[in-house]
Amino acid sequence: MKFVDEAIVRVEAGRGGDGCLSFRREKYIPKGGPDGGDGGAGGDVVLVADPNLNTLVDFRFQRRLRAAPGARGRGGNCIGRSGATLRVRVPVGTLALDVERELLIGELTVADQELVIAHGGRHGLGNARFKSSTNRAPRKTTPGKPGDVRTVRLELRLLADVGLVGLPNAGKSTFIRTVSAARPKVADYPFTTLHPQLGVVRLASDSAFVLADVPGLIEGAADGAGLGTRFLRHLSRTRLLLHLVDVSGAEYGGDPVAEARTVARELERYDPHLATRERWLVLNKTDILSAEQRESRCREVIEALAWSGPAYFVSALSGEGCRELVARVKARLDEMA
Repeated sequence: MKFVDEAIVRVEAGRGGDGCLSFRREKYIPKGGPDGGDGGAGGDVVLVADPNLNTLVDFRFQRRLRAAPGARGRGGNCIGRSGATLRVRVPVGTLALDVERELLIGELTVADQELVIAHGGRHGLGNARFKSSTNRAPRKTTPGKPGDVRTVRLELRLLADVGLVGLPNAGKSTFIRTVSAARPKVADYPFTTLHPQLGVVRLASDSAFVLADVPGLIEGAADGAGLGTRFLRHLSRTRLLLHLVDVSGAEYGGDPVAEARTVARELERYDPHLATRERWLVLNKTDILSAEQRESRCREVIEALAWSGPAYFVSALSGEGCRELVARVKARLDEMA
């Protein structure tokens, strides 16, 4: 299924039903009086968080969401039927924003949570409502009110505890394959990962966390280079970032220090708040280096970056150091809870 994390839809709540103008007419009951009923309320449009969905692809074809209108009131003090609420299922983690007002309507972060994005119109009043001691035969009614009509942008932001960042081919997809049951595509060319991937890292039957892998960043990503930064919003709810760097790159003309600074710079340009989130340095592909080179090369990178935070040496391909890293990540998440 194609991964779609943004959609724009036209939302129309139901119009309220009109009030009824009616007088009681029964044999042997003179001057029966007014008995026009109220109309029914218009239906709401409601988003429902469904944990079984992971994309907004359905809204590529369903561009209009319209709830049912309320029915007109009838004589005999009969109230019109209210319009049915339109419930639309979306993935957990979806935000709804009013495009015209540039206003956040709400977000769905828990399974089965509901969010009303358009309220139905109020019902009209029948003439029975206007009866009084001085007006025994009112001919006044009110029409139903129109429901909310708005253009809504739906944005999916994945719910993950930890996010992976790095340049293309830093080994992020291999890492998530090694530590979780996720199976993203892995290849020896850049931008193998074209959309975010989620993996559940399970350390024990009752101990786990969710890891998110987003497409790699390159220099100029904030200006749209490569896949740009459009997928970085999926890291907005993470509590910790793992910055993967290919420490073996120097063997092939690469510069791990420059690559690490490039990613940090693009994070800062995209969202200064995200750039200040706790970030751990993960020096990957140490299996390519000899035992003598491994320690010295990693220390050189850490010193050149003036890195003061946690730093780990791993090989995502062989799994060396990965289990120890995720165990420490889980311990840190427990501290942050």
